[in-house]
Amino acid sequence: TTRSNAFVVINLSSTDSTEIRLIDSRQPASSPVMFMARQADHEYRLRHVSGTFYILTNWQAPNFRLMKVDEAQLNNQQAWREVIGHRPDTLLQDTEVFNDYLVVNERRAGLPVLRVIRRDDETANGQLIGFPDPTYTARLHNNPEVDSVKLRYVYSSLTTPESVYEYDMATATSVLLKRDRVEGDFAPERYTSERIMIEARDNTQVPVSLVYRTDLFKPHENPLYLNAYGAYGFASDPEFQSIRLSLLDRGFVFAIVHVRGGDELGRNWYESGRLLNKRNTFWDFMDATDQLVDKGYGDEDQVFAMGGSAGGLLMGVLANEAPEKYLGIIAHVPFVDLVTTMLDESIPLTTGEFSEWGDPRELSFFNYMLSYSPYDQVKAQDYPHMF
Repeated sequence: TTRSNAFVVINLSSTDSTEIRLIDSRQPASSPVMFMARQADHEYRLRHVSGTFYILTNWQAPNFRLMKVDEAQLNNQQAWREVIGHRPDTLLQDTEVFNDYLVVNERRAGLPVLRVIRRDDETANGQLIGFPDPTYTARLHNNPEVDSVKLRYVYSSLTTPESVYEYDMATATSVLLKRDRVEGDFAPERYTSERIMIEARDNTQVPVSLVYRTDLFKPHENPLYLNAYGAYGFASDPEFQSIRLSLLDRGFVFAIVHVRGGDELGRNWYESGRLLNKRNTFWDFMDATDQLVDKGYGDEDQVFAMGGSAGGLLMGVLANEAPEKYLGIIAHVPFVDLVTTMLDESIPLTTGEFSEWGDPRELSFFNYMLSYSPYDQVKAQDYPHMF
C-alpha cells in the first residue's frame, strides 16, 4: 500500500522498465488501473500523499528526476509537473513524502546525500543532513507515518556500525536511536577511513574507499585486500562489517574500488561499465591495484582481491589477465562461464540479462564477451592462490 493507504500498488519491473497498476483501497475488489503503461527503458517509482502522486522517473532523465501529478490523471504523462529536474552530476535514488515535507536521497560525487524540502516551497534547496566520515553510506529507513515531522534514516561507514537516527525536520536536529552492537574490544577511534581517487587508463577518476587500523599502518608494508562488484548499477557502499575487523586487527588495509558498472557516480557510471564497455570494470580495478601499491597502501607482494557473483566474474578476469598482481583471489559464487550461460535460454535469468552483458547471438557481443569470459580464457600460466 501507499503510505497514504489510499492505494494498493502492483509493481511489475524488469532490468530497465517498469509498469505500475493501482487498486483503490476503498474498493479492494475493483480491477487494477494502469498508472503508466510500460515503455522501453522507462523506470519509475511512486509515492502518494494528499491526492498527489510523486514520481521518481528516468523519463528523459538518465539520473532520474522527481515529477508529480494529480491522482485523477492516471496514465497521462503529459500532466506530470517537474519538482526536481535532472542533474548530470547527481543521481536521484529515492524519495519519501510527508504531509509537510519532501525528503530526497541523492548521490553526489559518489556519496549519499539526504535533503529535506518543505512541500510548501518545493523549489528551495532545502536542508542537508550532515555526515561526519569521509566515506559512508546513508539511506531512508521505514517512515510509516505520513503526518510526522520526524524522519528516520540509516547511517553506516567503514568505522561506524549501522546506526538508526531520527531527524526532526522542523528543528534540523538528529538523535541516535540505535546502533548495532559489536562484540569484543571494538573502538572506532583505532581505525582510519579515507576516500581517494585513482586515475584509470582512460584518465577517468575512480573513487576508492579505504579503512585500516591506524597504529598498524606502515607505508608499503601492509597486506592489501581489495573488493569490488561493478554490475547492474548496484553501488558498493562503504558500510561497516564486523567480520572485517579480524583483517584490520592483523594489519590489513581494506579497500573498496568503486569501479564502473555500479551507479556511484550516476547512470553514466553504470552505462560505461556494461555491454560493450564492460572491460572498464576490469581495467578500473587493475589500475586501482597498481596505484594503491604505488601510494603505499599495501605491499606489492601481499595484495588480495575479492568479489562475488558478477564481482566474481571480475575476479576470474583478474586471474587470467593480471595474475602477477595478486597473491590471492577470493571469488564468491563467481559468474565465470559467461558465454555458455548467456547462450542457454532455458536458464530463467538468461534473457533478462541480455541488457547487462549483451546478446551472444549477435556477433559483436559474442566476440566481446568471449574475449574476457573467464572459463574461455584459462591458459597455461602461473595463477594466484584462489578460493
